[in-house]
Amino acid sequence: MTSKPTQTSKDSQNLDTQSATSTNLTLDSLIEAQVAFMQQWLHAQAQPLTTQAWQWFGEQPLSKYISSDDLQHLINGWFLKQPLSEVVRRDIRDILHTIIYHPVNDNVPLSELVDDSQVEILASYVGSHEEQRNILVHTLVGNETFADLLTQTLYHAINDFMETTLDKAGPAGKLMKLGRSSFEKATNRNLDEKLQSYLHRNIKDLTRRAEANAQAHLSNEEVARLLVSGWGRIKEKPISEIQTYLRDEPNDSSIAHIENSIQQSYNRLRLSPYLHSLVAASVDTWYTNHQDDSIATIAASLHVDEQAITQLSTALLPVITDALESSWFTAHITEMLQAFYAQPSIKAGLVFGSN
Repeated sequence: MTSKPTQTSKDSQNLDTQSATSTNLTLDSLIEAQVAFMQQWLHAQAQPLTTQAWQWFGEQPLSKYISSDDLQHLINGWFLKQPLSEVVRRDIRDILHTIIYHPVNDNVPLSELVDDSQVEILASYVGSHEEQRNILVHTLVGNETFADLLTQTLYHAINDFMETTLDKAGPAGKLMKLGRSSFEKATNRNLDEKLQSYLHRNIKDLTRRAEANAQAHLSNEEVARLLVSGWGRIKEKPISEIQTYLRDEPNDSSIAHIENSIQQSYNRLRLSPYLHSLVAASVDTWYTNHQDDSIATIAASLHVDEQAITQLSTALLPVITDALESSWFTAHITEMLQAFYAQPSIKAGLVFGSN
């Protein structure tokens, strides 16, 4: 009878090593199979999962996740804190240029942008505000700056006439210039000063009369009529007519000037306590109106409903598919499963065969 060979400690160690290797290979295969299954399952269920997730999220009240302070911090601490980047500013300029100089503007009248009824409503509104209109007339016609500007304009015109045109008038012109010279010597005053003083005194009177006449004749009905008739003269002109008032040179672009002016105003406002206080008050008003609404109710006010979410998820399906099949997603799922099976309680309950 042959006796069984005695198992040495070395043999036992070899068996343990083989068993561990077999176990690791089996566990790795299991994890690989699970990762593949999860990717396939999520791919197949991506759209219904998106719909169900939206249904759940839409049922939640706004106040459960977002407070008024959160919204204010988002606007003041993030959006208004940062200036518009040069990339965004360039995009704004390029888009404005595309819109303003698009060939379609040559064939579309201004009336496509503004309806006649809108002009009539605006005209009636402006015409009915007599006090504000009188202030505007006084600002434009009756102010000192306008009188000074008109005085200087007339003075330069008269002086230019006397200096240049009279030279070509022959003896009569010389006689008038001689009269000017004699007048200066006789009074010992400069004719320029007398002319400016005369014009300034009379122009002030003329501007007061012009202001009074404007306020007297610009009745509510007349103002409305002027606005409507003015619109009637331009409404059939093409939208491209706007281009005649703009410059489009590389170093002198009206669009660039407009965008830069808006940017400067925005930079002043976004950091001012004034705008921040208005933002806080506006957010509080909006939040008070909607804090008890569900997310779906608020989204519906923006025309975002379940149908829109379905269309969005369909459009994003290629992105979701690529993400599920990406190496980073596979690596994260594999790491998660490895961590799961590495738990002592899980390892103790699992038995892997050596085959």
